[in-house]
Amino acid sequence: MPKIKTNRSAAKRFRPTETGKYKFSKSHASHILTKKTRKRKRSLRQAQIVDTTNMKEIRRLLPNG
Repeated sequence: MPKIKTNRSAAKRFRPTETGKYKFSKSHASHILTKKTRKRKRSLRQAQIVDTTNMKEIRRLLPNG
């Protein structure tokens, strides 16, 4: 049987936590920051946890991670 390949684009976006969940960075934080509020830019800095409804799909993309 061939090896299962990891989806490389997903591997660059999602990191597993110690408890088996996946965390990711929010988008829209890199440029055109002048029109965004301080509060919005602060919240874009924090990493987010993948919702449980999407976990099945993420696990399929990252079988070895």
